[in-house]
Amino acid sequence: MEGFFANVDWPEIARASRDTLLMLGGSMALTVLFGIPLGVLLYLSGKGRLAANPVVNALLSLVVNILRSVPFIILLIVMLPVTVLLVGTSLGVAGAIPPLVVGAAPFYARLVETALREVDKGVVEATQAMGGSTFQIVTRALLPEAMPGILAGATVTAIALVSYTAMAGVVGAGGLGDLAIRFGYQRFQTDVMVVTVVLLLLLVQVLQMLGDRLVAAVSHR
Repeated sequence: MEGFFANVDWPEIARASRDTLLMLGGSMALTVLFGIPLGVLLYLSGKGRLAANPVVNALLSLVVNILRSVPFIILLIVMLPVTVLLVGTSLGVAGAIPPLVVGAAPFYARLVETALREVDKGVVEATQAMGGSTFQIVTRALLPEAMPGILAGATVTAIALVSYTAMAGVVGAGGLGDLAIRFGYQRFQTDVMVVTVVLLLLLVQVLQMLGDRLVAAVSHR
């Protein structure tokens, strides 16, 4: 076994794992920050909703659909000038976060919108009957009732972000993906590739387990 892992630099693996976790944590926090309001707006502006507005809904849907349809590897390259403008660099953890958020937030917004659509209309109508404003309906009825779906969507999005962080290694973002590309692929070091893949798989498993527990904790069923 020692011979098989001869090419593995464990301190480097540790640094790459840390970078992957930083990219995942930072981008996921911003994805939730932007994704939930965007999902709420998509829901509210839809036909027959509380703040129905076909024009706003069509524009939001167009932007979300365009960003969701662009392959992430292309989005990484296209956003290089924007990333440099926002954070001052296109490399490392900081350089990876803007395209990660732009790639994941629209995806998560659609999941939030879907979760809100599944809320029983009676809950909304009851809150309206009590004189609740749109803001109160959203914060006290819609979001609490949709929380299991919103958390399930966050889990799916976080797992997608793990694969995005791996792809970000192509443009020098660092992390396990960068290590797998530079050493596992370009230098044919199979042991490095195996270690990075196993660590990414473990990360996905942990995220799924945590997500399932959170959903179960807030579920009313």
